[in-house]
Order: sequence, then structure tokens, then C-alpha cells
Amino acid sequence: MEDLQALFLQDLPMIDVRAPVEFREGAFPHSANLPLMNDADRDAIGKRYKQLGQNAAIELGLQRVSGDIKATRVNAWETFARQHPEGVLYCFRGGLRSRTSQQWLYEQTGIAYPRVQGGYKAMRRFLLEQLESLPAQLRPVILSGRTGSGKTRFLRTFQQQIDLEAFANHRGSAFGTQPTPQPTQIHFENALAIAIMRKLHQGQSALLFEDESRMIGSVHIPEIFFNVLRNAPLVLMQVADEERVEISYQEYVVDNHAAFTALADGNAEAGFAAYSAYLLGSLDKIQRRLGGVRYQQVRKIMQTALEQQAATGSTEAHYDWVRFILLDYYDPMYDYQISKKQHRLVFSGSPADVREYLRDQNIT
Repeated sequence: MEDLQALFLQDLPMIDVRAPVEFREGAFPHSANLPLMNDADRDAIGKRYKQLGQNAAIELGLQRVSGDIKATRVNAWETFARQHPEGVLYCFRGGLRSRTSQQWLYEQTGIAYPRVQGGYKAMRRFLLEQLESLPAQLRPVILSGRTGSGKTRFLRTFQQQIDLEAFANHRGSAFGTQPTPQPTQIHFENALAIAIMRKLHQGQSALLFEDESRMIGSVHIPEIFFNVLRNAPLVLMQVADEERVEISYQEYVVDNHAAFTALADGNAEAGFAAYSAYLLGSLDKIQRRLGGVRYQQVRKIMQTALEQQAATGSTEAHYDWVRFILLDYYDPMYDYQISKKQHRLVFSGSPADVREYLRDQNIT
């Protein structure tokens, strides 16, 4: 398989035969880690290679991955290949590991499964090149608005959009941490490059993005791409303060409590503990910016709300700290930030007005 663009545009299923540690550092959408060697195998064989050379390393590999272990791994590849006959397999460089996996699969099952020439390294290089060259072909429009305006929900009602926060698995603020971990920077960049490539292939160069800082939690938007976004036209969605409070309360309190409980397999006590730690930890992140007095004030309100929720199940008291954080902390920051972007502002209005404006710009 040499057509890397087709591989990503067609969402071809992929067997990644690299070790789990390599897969965790960075992989691709629609790839499954079915390794030839586990982490211990890879470490031992790598040491043998450095000490005694390639032949000795291959010999050790054949010893460690043999018998029942070999049969188990071939069975996993066979199951995947029969479920996804259109797929491919790859290792790091498209060399010995993928050739070995391909050969064993064919010998044991008769399945001739294609491998990616150049492997992960070639695919990663290809996607980095796309991130450098493709953003210049975009005509982005940036959706801005105060915290709690429901920008992400609004964005997701459009086809012509790229949801950076979804790729980052983070809502882009101090309270934006999700119950599940963020992807690595490599995972984020790979998914973003594929999304841009796919949109342009579909003829969608005019795209809506949410107004983001370069850092979204622990991952960052690549510099060349971010420079395109921060010079793009900006539309401002205006939402009443009480509606913003309601949206933020729903996301920070109701949705997150449910998500943390689900992640704890329905264990209400463990879920509530994780949810409480999320809220208090998020507040701690902005302690310095709040200042000592305001921080202690908000923390007391939040702790009281959590105690009331634990005792009665009621979440009404959370409205008090949510309103404080939005109006007293986020709004002044936003006013300063938007004052620096006035030269890019092309439209301002209600969600309905913004939708109509974007429709006129052929963004649907």
C-alpha cells in the first residue's frame, strides 16, 4: 500500500503490529494495536540487537514469539483481516516486523494482507506535511463568544466545521477537563491532519472553527495552522447571561457528574469522589488569577454545593459558583481578549443571527 492519501481518506482499517508502548505514543484513527511483540519482547530484542547485531536479535525474537504465543497473535490478525478484508497492516518503518506478520498470516491462513510501505514513519511524515501545506487552502471563519455561550454545541450543528475540542478531548478552559484522558500530541495532530485533508477533498474549504487559544488542555494546535486561524474573520455569538449560566451548569455539574459515575461503572460513591476532585481541581488551576480572597470565597461556595449534593442529591447550590466564575472571572478576561480582535470581527448577533450570517457565507 503506497497511496497514503487514499488510505486516510477511505478510513481503511489498519493493524498496527508495533509494541503497545509505541502505539500509545502515537497512532492513527481506525487502527488497532495487535502487536507482533509486546513491550517486554521489544525491550529484550532491542538490547540484543545493540549487543550482538541483527541476526541475534531476530533469533531471540523467534524464540520469544513462538508456539502458543505466535498462534495467538496470528489468530488476532486473522480475526481482524476477515472482519476488515479491505484493511492494511504496518509496523514502524514497514520493515521486518510487518513483513514477518504478513508472512505468518499468509502461511497460517492463506490471507494475503497488504502492508504499508514505509510503515508508521512514512504515514506520520505524510500527515505532518499535510498540516504544513493544507491550512493555506482553507477559508476559516472563527466562532467566538463568552464562556458558556454554547459555542461547541452550536458548532456541531454544522457540517462545514472542525471541532478542535473534540479532537483534543478538552473543552478549552480551566473547567474543560474531560473524565477520560486527552490524546497525545501525536494522536491529536494525526486526527487533525486527516480531518483537514478530508474536508478539502470534499470541497469544503470554508469551515467553521471555535475560537481557541493555541493550547487546548495539554495539547497544542500546530503553529502554521494556528497562524491561519488567528488571522481569520471572527463572528461573535451573543447569549444572555442566565442562559450561559444554565449551559455551564449543565456541562460542569450535571453532565460531568453523570460522566464520572459512568466511568466508575455506576459506582455512585467513586463517581462522586472523582467528580468532586475534578471541580475542586479545576478551581485550583485558577487560584492565582482569582486571588486569595476570591478563591477562598468561591471554594467555600463550591464545597457547600458538593456537601449539599452528597447529602440530598440536589445540585441547585452549584448555580452560585457557576454564576460567579462566569461573570466575575471569565467575562473580564474575555472582554480583554476580544478587544484585541476587533479588527477581525465581521459579525455579531444571536445564535439565530449568526446561523443566518454563516449560511450567507455558504457555511452550512
